[in-house]
Amino acid sequence: MTVPQQRTVLDLLHAPRFADQAPAEIYATLLDEGAYHCSIRTMYRLLDQNGEVSERRRQLRHPVYQKPELLAEKPNEVWSWDITKLMGPTKWSYFYLYVILDIFSRRIVGWCVADAESATLFRPLFDDAVAKHNVPRGRLTLHADRGGPTTAKATALLLADLGVTRSHNRPHTSNSLPLRRRGITRSPKATSRP
Repeated sequence: MTVPQQRTVLDLLHAPRFADQAPAEIYATLLDEGAYHCSIRTMYRLLDQNGEVSERRRQLRHPVYQKPELLAEKPNEVWSWDITKLMGPTKWSYFYLYVILDIFSRRIVGWCVADAESATLFRPLFDDAVAKHNVPRGRLTLHADRGGPTTAKATALLLADLGVTRSHNRPHTSNSLPLRRRGITRSPKATSRP
């Protein structure tokens, strides 16, 4: 194929009516109109020579988001809480362990064991932990996963009344708990015990 013929095919491929079509579609359209310039493979070869073999349609580009991290520089700034299901003494019986953890010191600031998983059971536990540790209003951030009790309206209203900032895991992400303290990042493997 000569250079003028290549230029003619490239001009056809760049034409506004073919800008969003694959070479196979362009080839079929041109054949329907009674015009044959080259094969589909030659069209791909010419596009490849010009660095144009990729998605030709305009695509929405999502910016790279930075993974959010909570930073605790002193005690009682960032707490994390979760509910763990524990097996009971008999088959099909369970208990629920509620734990509130200070991210800075890794100290358990509140815990209780209950026979149900509910947002209403969290209120007395949290009130007691805030009173015991003299946490001033508007200073605390509470992080949790996206479980039912942690995202419940009762929990949200309680935290709003106390001036506590809420933080949750990113959707569909199991490892986004706040793991930063004093600028040192701790990996989940570093915090697990053998």
